[in-house]
Amino acid sequence: MAVKRRKSKVKAPPVGCPLTACMQFLKGAWTPNIIWYLREEPRRFSELMADIPGVSPKVFSGRLKRLERDGILTRQVIPTSPPTVEYSLTDLGHELTPAIEAIVQVGHKLKQQRVV
Repeated sequence: MAVKRRKSKVKAPPVGCPLTACMQFLKGAWTPNIIWYLREEPRRFSELMADIPGVSPKVFSGRLKRLERDGILTRQVIPTSPPTVEYSLTDLGHELTPAIEAIVQVGHKLKQQRVV
């Protein structure tokens, strides 16, 4: 005899669900890492690349452009020779940091449970 499927007691998310909208900003590799490393101070491209090993410059540049377009970070060109570019979080970007910090805390707990 088959087990009867229960209906969910959780309401379906509203159209344009805020959770879905927020996750659109965080999706994709490297986005949480970028926000993590920009949460304290502005960083230059090369500094961020050193902070986040394993990403290619092309992919990283595209991710930074998308985050700038989405209003998560700003890009400031500093008139030096050669020109320097610094990235920093916007107010909206800073609002994402508590969520990322919470994910990091859960990650620490998960790592502790997996004793090697």
